[in-house]
Amino acid sequence: MLPIIFIMPMIQLLVLSFAVDYEIKNIKLYFIDQDQSQFSRLLYNQFNASDYFIIKGFSRNTNDAKEAIQQGTCDLALIIEQDFEQKLYRVGNADVQLIVNAIDGTKAGLSSSYATGIMRDFNKILIKQYGIRSNLALDPDYIQIETSYSFWYNPDLNYQAFMVPGILVVLVTMIGAFLSSMNIVREKELGTIEQINVTPIKKHHFIIGKTLPFWIIGMIEFGIGLVLAKIVFNIPMVGSLVTLFTFTGTYLLVVLGMGLLISTITETQQQAMFISWFFLVIFILLGGLFTAVENMPAWAQRITLFNPVR
Repeated sequence: MLPIIFIMPMIQLLVLSFAVDYEIKNIKLYFIDQDQSQFSRLLYNQFNASDYFIIKGFSRNTNDAKEAIQQGTCDLALIIEQDFEQKLYRVGNADVQLIVNAIDGTKAGLSSSYATGIMRDFNKILIKQYGIRSNLALDPDYIQIETSYSFWYNPDLNYQAFMVPGILVVLVTMIGAFLSSMNIVREKELGTIEQINVTPIKKHHFIIGKTLPFWIIGMIEFGIGLVLAKIVFNIPMVGSLVTLFTFTGTYLLVVLGMGLLISTITETQQQAMFISWFFLVIFILLGGLFTAVENMPAWAQRITLFNPVR
């Protein structure tokens, strides 16, 4: 029981915070350059300088890229057609083809998104340095509006700053719900619940006695998790710790109350674990950590209003 309470959540926090990452790096790119021009080399350098891509091959033959994708040795192929630079100068635009290995749909979507972002940066270079964009940039009356972003929360967009607090809450929730759900039912299995019933303690004494120890354990685990988040992941903490622990204490009362309810209506610890796990999976998936609540269907958003994890 002690390793489950103290060691397992800390190990999970350390492992999951590194593993749960929505960024994909080291995307294997096959570069097909049929133009061999200054602009094609500039685009090659843009991809080669990116942290997300690794150039796995370079050729002038399109079939080489298609064969590499079929064999699974590359994730994405970029094909630059002949007369690429001439078309940019004369017409103001030129085609570039992306072939994406979409066996892994999530990886394919992110890979094409990263590649499209690099292409947008490449277009900006053409506009600013060479005046190329359908000849509009050559017009002295042409005004370009640029948008810049400033992120107030998590300015560096570090995924660990997003995920570590969320994973910590999930772990505290799971430990609190599991331990409290096996609390009273364990007394039933051992037969000691009958001895408790004949003692002079009142109902509120019994409920407090079954809730308070796990509430304290949950608060201690939360504090240890915050220390690990600060020391290991350097998560900035600029708010009030008193306010944070006040809300955590209130939240734990709700979670422990749910666990006690499950423990009351079940007869064995196995039943309690299955039922608590069933509800916890629903609560976690509808909590907004892995899928934003705004992206859920309208009926699911209404259900989340009753979800303490949200």
